[in-house]
Amino acid sequence: MVRTLFAVPYDLRMLAGSNIDQARVAYTQVMDAATQAMNIWLDALPRSEVTSRFKAVHQQAMGYAKQNVEAALTVAAELAKAENLQDVLAKQNRYAQMQMHNYDLQAQELGRLMVRGA
Repeated sequence: MVRTLFAVPYDLRMLAGSNIDQARVAYTQVMDAATQAMNIWLDALPRSEVTSRFKAVHQQAMGYAKQNVEAALTVAAELAKAENLQDVLAKQNRYAQMQMHNYDLQAQELGRLMVRGA
């Protein structure tokens, strides 16, 4: 019989999952408000090619920020379901590898947008 060390109690996992759900709701509300405020500000800028490029970079960056936070909240929810230390480490490893790849792609795309805008 294999004994599982460092087991995470069920009640603690449920509490963590509930907290993550609340964090997701709060994050969505904050991002919606920030997006609305930024859109008002961007719409007030004079129309030009420079502001158009700035808006494109801003929209792409905000999209990446949302994707990255969503990925972090998703992995947090997965970690909350982890039953032991080995499961936690495996999930963290997968997340880290995936995000490093995503950050690389995002940085390349933002770099391309910035060069086009220069």
